[in-house]
Amino acid sequence: MIFKALSSKTRLKMLKLLTKQNYHVSGLAKVLDISVPVAAKHVRILEAAGLVHTKTFGKTHVLSLNRERLYEALETFGESYEITVQKGASILDVLKAVAGVKIKKIGDKEFVISIDGEEGFFVYEVDGKTPDTPINEYTLEKEGEIEIKRLVPVVKKKLRVKLKENDGKSS
Repeated sequence: MIFKALSSKTRLKMLKLLTKQNYHVSGLAKVLDISVPVAAKHVRILEAAGLVHTKTFGKTHVLSLNRERLYEALETFGESYEITVQKGASILDVLKAVAGVKIKKIGDKEFVISIDGEEGFFVYEVDGKTPDTPINEYTLEKEGEIEIKRLVPVVKKKLRVKLKENDGKSS
């Protein structure tokens, strides 16, 4: 059901709009330049797939994105490995044993710079929690599950910065 919902360019555009703000069906129709009945048909498919939540205020229906459901769908494409390491090994040591993980040393720190050729910034979780410890310092004292996630750039704010000279003029 979810892949059917994601198979339409119109529904993908709707989801993209809903990542930024909530919409009424007529608002989506207006932005996408489609009729309200056509927009409503697409919204019903997104709702059936669990990708969209609807809140009702009187006769008004406001749509919001169900990010968790979207992320669950994307996890389908992730890979799982089982690795045995010595107690006290760092997560970085574990990652070095996984094919496709590229690590780069910058100064005295090492960073994951790509996984399966996809470069980016990566964060990690241990048993569903994000530790405050750097990846090379976190030591494994018990068995568990590690997830490495590439941060997908989503522009929330774009700033154009101008600098003033000491005399108060902009450059």
